[in-house]
Amino acid sequence: PFGFVAILGVIALLGIIMRNSIILVDQIDQDIAAGMDRSEAIVGAAVRRFRPIMLTALTAVLALIPISRAVFWGPLAYAMMGGILVATVLTILVLPAGYALFFGRAPKKAKTDEQAPEPEKIEGIERPQLALAAE
Repeated sequence: PFGFVAILGVIALLGIIMRNSIILVDQIDQDIAAGMDRSEAIVGAAVRRFRPIMLTALTAVLALIPISRAVFWGPLAYAMMGGILVATVLTILVLPAGYALFFGRAPKKAKTDEQAPEPEKIEGIERPQLALAAE
């Protein structure tokens, strides 16, 4: 039954999914800022963050096993366990593909007659300009 407790599990699941996504996207952005090619950064971040994301997901699933047999907390545990397993696979496979589609696999080449805009500087940290999806 999908009752109130299961809905609480789905709400908690949303936080776990967001954490995994933020970890992966942040790693991609760090690699691009370090000068890696965009496609290498996307694949490299997915490969390097595979183990931490899988281990945290597996730990969460294993931690929920003891309460999965309880009458009250069982629906929460099953909702979270199933959601974590599916969301982890989607995070590792679909998120990098979506990032590549949305932001482009390679940075756009600057025209020779025009100067490329300077990257923004925020509190002494140089941030690269991200390609817009509409370009």
